[in-house]
Amino acid sequence: MSVRRRTRTITVESRDMGPTPERLRMAAGHFKREGGAIVAFQDSPLDRMLSRGAIDPAPYRALMKFKHHWYHAGVGGSLSSVDANRIFARDATNFSHMAKTERQADHRQQYRRAVQKIGLLASHVVERVVCHEMPLAAGVQVGNAPQARSEATMALKIAGDLLAGLWGIT
Repeated sequence: MSVRRRTRTITVESRDMGPTPERLRMAAGHFKREGGAIVAFQDSPLDRMLSRGAIDPAPYRALMKFKHHWYHAGVGGSLSSVDANRIFARDATNFSHMAKTERQADHRQQYRRAVQKIGLLASHVVERVVCHEMPLAAGVQVGNAPQARSEATMALKIAGDLLAGLWGIT
């Protein structure tokens, strides 16, 4: 005996609602529109510096290239989950310090060259502000917030100029 089941077709309306009013308010006008639609938010600390003229385009591009190498080098860590099917043997390092591909090794080499060029302290500021997108005041822990923002801005300008020279960005 066969049982015939009834199937229903449900039509789901799919439309792009765009960003919420709260998200637009938080961006404070730092987004790009194309054809009336918002296509990209530009509200990272470095993007805001560029939009208000606090940094020139060449150092901006050099700092974004630093972020590119930092990300693809795997230096920033990764999100991972527990694999319940694996054997639970301890491997403290899991070779996490080793590059997994030639491409990653190349990005690590470029990242190391950049850190050597700008110095360890400046690279700390660049990583916090550009790569982790923390506020400028978080880039430098000195004095009060306005002083920290001023120091971080100066460090980013100098590091951007040095990196632009290193990579030939004009």
